[in-house]
Amino acid sequence: MVMPEQLQVDVDAASAATKAAGSVTVGDGSRESGSGPADLLARLQTTLDVGQLVRIFAASIQPVIPHASLSYGNLIQEIAVETGKPQTHSCTYRLALGDEALGHLVVTRATPFRREETVLFENLLVTLAFPLRNALMYQRALQSALRDPLTGLYNRSAMDSALSREILLARRNNTPLSLIILDIDNFKDINDSYGHATGDAVIKTLSNRLIDCARKSDILSRFGGEEFSILMNSTDQYGARLLAERICLAVRATPCQMAGGSIRFTVSAGVAMLRVQESERHFFERADAALYEAKRSGRDRVCLAP
Repeated sequence: MVMPEQLQVDVDAASAATKAAGSVTVGDGSRESGSGPADLLARLQTTLDVGQLVRIFAASIQPVIPHASLSYGNLIQEIAVETGKPQTHSCTYRLALGDEALGHLVVTRATPFRREETVLFENLLVTLAFPLRNALMYQRALQSALRDPLTGLYNRSAMDSALSREILLARRNNTPLSLIILDIDNFKDINDSYGHATGDAVIKTLSNRLIDCARKSDILSRFGGEEFSILMNSTDQYGARLLAERICLAVRATPCQMAGGSIRFTVSAGVAMLRVQESERHFFERADAALYEAKRSGRDRVCLAP
């Protein structure tokens, strides 16, 4: 009986690049000095999409290192890509360029990997590392354009795109879609009394409460100074109201902690469920009107849109 092989290797492409073999067979079976890595690099440089990059790499090395699956993960950027079906024997590589961690890559198959295959694979990973770093940088730039820098939640632009997409999906799948709009009560008074740094801390505290209370599938955004939204697929207005009420309770129970003490604050919320043939604008306006009704009725409460 052959025991499963689980090899783990750290690959620092910055130092390994100078040690890489000058002759590598990739793709077409030729073994011309230097042509293999150059051809592979040319293929990898055709995309800045991490998923596509990993799939190109897997397909390119398949003729010389047969494998059943190849997966890539980057926990920091929440990226996971997998090709094929994992098998018993595996090699795991932690990739880095100097001090910059690039994630980890796992290749598997039903039979053990030979020593010459693992050496070849490590050389090929050097070729992958630089295009992978570029793709990760591009991904970070895209994400940063869609994120609010203070809270890390989606910004208005991302919310608008998500709203359009989720409305299409809800209508295609005939499922409910609800929107919560929240606003910090008397936020101007907080800024005027304690300063903008404290105001920022209150906003950050609220964003943490939203993350704590919401589901993973809910889409959270900060679209204004003290205004937030939660888009909830497969949820009717009553389920959305329950979440909004849970958030109000959590905010009430956990004040913003500052060096000089704690700042208590509350939020108000409006809830609307998408109607048949309703436009994005009208859907948003109904939730916003419900929010203002909650404000008018005394704050620190949730109102449903009619």
